[in-house]
Amino acid sequence: MEKKVINYETILSVAKAISHSKDPEEVALLTVESIKTALNVKGCSLFLFNRKTDELELATSFGLSDEYLNKGPVSALKSIAQSLEEGPVAIYDVMDDPRIQYPNEAQKEGISSILSVPIVVGGRLMGAVRVYTAEPWEFTLDDVNFVQALAQIAGGAINMARYVKGLKSSIEVLKTMKEVQTQRTTRRTPYEGVPISVSSSEHPGKE
Repeated sequence: MEKKVINYETILSVAKAISHSKDPEEVALLTVESIKTALNVKGCSLFLFNRKTDELELATSFGLSDEYLNKGPVSALKSIAQSLEEGPVAIYDVMDDPRIQYPNEAQKEGISSILSVPIVVGGRLMGAVRVYTAEPWEFTLDDVNFVQALAQIAGGAINMARYVKGLKSSIEVLKTMKEVQTQRTTRRTPYEGVPISVSSSEHPGKE
């Protein structure tokens, strides 16, 4: 895979688009689409943390199959838990890392590496953004910083939507998002044209 070098134009374009949206569903979808496009990876998902069940509940995803997304509940205590407590965690080989909750399902999906980044707003864990690659990927500091930046922008926007809609928790936002999704008959892409960052020959063998 050919490695992409992240540039500020990507972050600015996404931040501008998010700032014009008050719809948490749109913000979440924009975030995962933008990360997948900019890094040119297999897929990306955004989860919200349910404190009552200690589970990460899927808000939206892009690039992954329904079969993988419906593999089972994602436990915040078993699924790359370290990333929720200490910060970003990169998994190089999903089949050789005890922090992966569903390694066989990941392998079947064609996932080799995963980057998990927490979404923290006001000092409280809101959820996580996870990036999935089809080939082994050594995530660079630029990769991590880029995903962290978009995760925090999205977290702030979703948190603001809570207050705009008069909701008490991010899970209530998630339930509202799912209700809206079931009412729509066609998929709506909130923002297209997210720039793919410039190629670099310095990192051969990456997507």
